[in-house]
Amino acid sequence: MRYLTAGESHGPQLTAIIEGLPAQLPLGKADIDPWLRRRQGGYGRGRRMVIETDEAQLLSGVRAGRTTGAPVTLVIENRDHRNWVDIMSPEPGGEPRKKALTDARPGHADLTGGIKYRHKDLRDVLERASARETAARVAVGAVALKLLAELGVEGANYVASLGGIETQQPFSWDALEAIEASDLRTPDPDAAAQMRERIDRAKKDGDTLGGILEVRFRGLPVGLGSYVHWDRKLDGRIAQACLSVQAMKGVEIGRAFENAARPGSGVHDPVYYREGTYARDTNAAGGLEAGMTNGEELIVRVAMKPIATLMKPLPTVNVVTHEAADAARERSDTTAVPAAGVILQCVVGWVLADAMLEKFGGDTLPELQERLQAARAYARGY
Repeated sequence: MRYLTAGESHGPQLTAIIEGLPAQLPLGKADIDPWLRRRQGGYGRGRRMVIETDEAQLLSGVRAGRTTGAPVTLVIENRDHRNWVDIMSPEPGGEPRKKALTDARPGHADLTGGIKYRHKDLRDVLERASARETAARVAVGAVALKLLAELGVEGANYVASLGGIETQQPFSWDALEAIEASDLRTPDPDAAAQMRERIDRAKKDGDTLGGILEVRFRGLPVGLGSYVHWDRKLDGRIAQACLSVQAMKGVEIGRAFENAARPGSGVHDPVYYREGTYARDTNAAGGLEAGMTNGEELIVRVAMKPIATLMKPLPTVNVVTHEAADAARERSDTTAVPAAGVILQCVVGWVLADAMLEKFGGDTLPELQERLQAARAYARGY
């Protein structure tokens, strides 16, 4: 599978085209819009989330509630565009250049992107570099998650830490309802209360906060990915996808950084053979060995830096006059950590769905299901 997204933060819409989905996959707005709403939620979000009420339009590739095998087109309207029609006009001259943005924001794409593409109006950079683009990727990822669900694979995400405050209750699949009910996507109410206080303090100070997200999947078969070539190793593909999300700066599979300080005897998972199948009692590998899924739960942890747009701006330089200036201020969030977990589950879900089709193939969902079932049976009796 592959997809392409297009659109700017304050343009008329975001568009995504997905190619390679199998036919006969049940799919509708009800499979996508809830994920878009989750992306917009979370304590610490800004006013843009009030303006936008994201919904996906399915414009091709789906008929009577099922995919046809043709490319699927998804569109998400930017409701805020009505306030930016003149500034975002594609026509030459006039309003856009009168309101040029020239004070680069540290930590953003502004300065580097301006140099790379020779823009002096940095809005030409930030409109596409904006995390608004992740709405399209969530819509795409929601389709992938639907495919995984039809294959018996379940995913989850939660906030492991925010602003240095760690969730004390370990993840449990039994806590999914509590995670969904929490505006900080944590099952730990004590940690959530401390996180809210930390967010309120940062907002008052005009500052922003980052955190660590954890994404999990269970029900994956053995052997997605490969050890044969570097670009087919699944851990590498997952890491690339996660780091492509705005503000993500680090990825680990399982507790990789903790494992780095331990001896091998305390890291690698012993293998047993019980009741006609292979088993592990531990999962320090996080579900991946040598670039392949090993049948255990996949655990991906991602570090998100604080958002670079501060209401108390940092010093910078005006790219036209080269004089000192305060960084430009765009409407922003104090933190988007809870929403980032939703985005990352969708992003990782896409990689896994793509790997499923790569290994098992099939032009239709029933073919894919049959081949997956046969592969599971073989792995059990190997």
